[in-house]
Parts: sequence; structure tokens; C-alpha cells
Amino acid sequence: MKSQIVTFLIKCPDQKGLVAKITNFFFEKGFNIISCQQYVNSIEKMYFMRIRLDAEGASLTKKELEHSFLEIAVPLQFDWSVNFGGVKQKVAIMVSHTSHNLYNLLERQKEGNLDCEIEMVISNHNKLRPIAEMFGVPYHYLPITKDTKSEQEAQIIALLDAHEIDLVIMARYMQILSSEFINRYPEKIINIHHSFLPAFQGADPYKKAYERGVKLIGATAHYATEDLDEGPIIVQNVETVTHDSTPKTLKKLVQILKP
Repeated sequence: MKSQIVTFLIKCPDQKGLVAKITNFFFEKGFNIISCQQYVNSIEKMYFMRIRLDAEGASLTKKELEHSFLEIAVPLQFDWSVNFGGVKQKVAIMVSHTSHNLYNLLERQKEGNLDCEIEMVISNHNKLRPIAEMFGVPYHYLPITKDTKSEQEAQIIALLDAHEIDLVIMARYMQILSSEFINRYPEKIINIHHSFLPAFQGADPYKKAYERGVKLIGATAHYATEDLDEGPIIVQNVETVTHDSTPKTLKKLVQILKP
């Protein structure tokens, strides 16, 4: 295998000797470990590892490595995946009216801070088309009404599948996706939510936060699931507020935060 970075993601029931068995496997195959992140969920008794390897000097092909890894993956009950780098993930961004998340994602990708290919922007409104065009990203305007929801989602699915999209980012897409849509792309849809979940779910969290008198406001990125705004949280960011904050100032503050 020529010089390249290989990344393994591993999840399995926790048990003694996992680190030794995994690292020894890669050592014996000729890989150099660049980094290794791991932790144990003590409540669920599950072990998680992300290990990055330099393949220079390893004699295995990609298929041989995957097949050989089964030698330890099967008996240790690994739920695992491997990324060989070189091919960037294809991303689609879904938006409605609000522009700040779209700007942020497109700018960070253009500057090289997001290692992906943003293939398209999909929206149920035409308002943000100039932003996508500014960055040279195709913009697909797919309007929706309560009577055309299934037809509109079918159009989105056709676009995602035709372009082999790896990840969908809901960057203030103000529509609730159907269960059928979400289950078609498990763990491949991320929602950027303008609230510090699980607090103030759904629409207009600024008003709810103001009425509650909170002194922390935030933003959350999480995986989309059938349960609205209750999917696994990926990352959050918060900022303190004072008693003189209003729903309007809370909204402006959240727009600055980057989850």
C-alpha cells in the first residue's frame, strides 16, 4: 500500500486488552500509528477508538487489510469502518431563509478548513441562491407545501442519490423531515440547531429562552433522527447573557456562535 493516511473507527463491548490487540495488529501489518483517541462509556460498557495510521511500508492492499482486520474484528465484536483518505466526502447543505450558517460553511470550505466537497445547496425558498452562486455551488430551489411534502422529498432524494452524497447538513432548514427520509440516510444527516439542546426545542427558541430568563444561550449540532431535535449531540457552544437580553439580541448572539 502506498503512503497514505488510513483511519479506523471502532466500537465494541469493553474488555481488557483491546488497545494491545488493536495496536499490535497494525504494528504486525507494518503500519505506523499517527494518533489514537479512545474512551469507554462506563454506563453502556462500550469502547470507542479512532486510530489514524501511516500506510507507508505496509505491504497489504486495501482489500487485504479489510479482510485481515476481520481476524480481530469478528471475535471482539467490532462495529467498525475504515477511511483510506484521498476521496473527499460529498456534502449537501439544506437551507430555508437564514443565511449565516450557509455563509459560514461555504466560507470555511473555500478556505480549506472543511475537508469536503460541497456539491449543492437545496432550499425550499429562492432567497439564498445568490450566496451559493457567489461560491460557485449549484443551488436547487424545491418549494414545498403541506400537500406536496412527499413529492418534494422525493426530488431531494433523487438529487442526493444521483450525486452520491455522503452527508447532509441542515443549516437552518425550517422543515421537519419525514421518518422515511431520515431513515433512508441513517447517521448521515446533521442538523445545526439554534438552541442549546435539549433546552428549547422546535421553533422560536429565542422567545422561549427569553421567557425562561436563562443566562446561557447556545447552538447545537446533532444527528437528525425521527424524534425532533433529540438526535445524538455532536458538539455545542454556549455564551452567557444578561437580564437585559431580548429575543432579538439572543438571536444575534446565536448567529455568531459556531457549534
